[in-house]
Amino acid sequence: RLDQLIYIPLPDAKSRQSIIKAVLRKSPVSDEVDLDFLGNTLEGFSGADITEICQRAAKLAIRESIEADIARQREREGAGMTDDDDDFDAVPEIGKRHFEEAMRFARRSVSDQDIRKYEMFAHTLQTSRGFGDAFRLPENPGAAPAPGVPAPAAPTTQPTPDD
Repeated sequence: RLDQLIYIPLPDAKSRQSIIKAVLRKSPVSDEVDLDFLGNTLEGFSGADITEICQRAAKLAIRESIEADIARQREREGAGMTDDDDDFDAVPEIGKRHFEEAMRFARRSVSDQDIRKYEMFAHTLQTSRGFGDAFRLPENPGAAPAPGVPAPAAPTTQPTPDD
């Protein structure tokens, strides 16, 4: 259970690049892929959106590798070769073409209208639960509160039950 509602904005460029690197940390990515460019391009995408793009690119690379392996297996069988005769060890790399294909399916899950609505909600929530950005401590101790800020309650000197 969360005791507070919080607004988490979409990731900035540095955060998007960190998300990409974290998602792909165990995946072989080709040197031809500029991950920083990719991160800068994905402005407006959520962390989940970015993760989906990276995972789709990885799956495309794996699928391509499997299809190539099947074709190679058929060629070996046609040539009468056995598995021992083949020294080929393909580790699929995620290349530019995989990211380009993944981007064809990329969709932002949060629209600009949604972002404005959430930002307004966050501002309304902040100001409705307290002073918002209107609270200021006085420059001089004992001075009157700033305009629009209620004055502190005067201390009461009523007897307590122990008196």
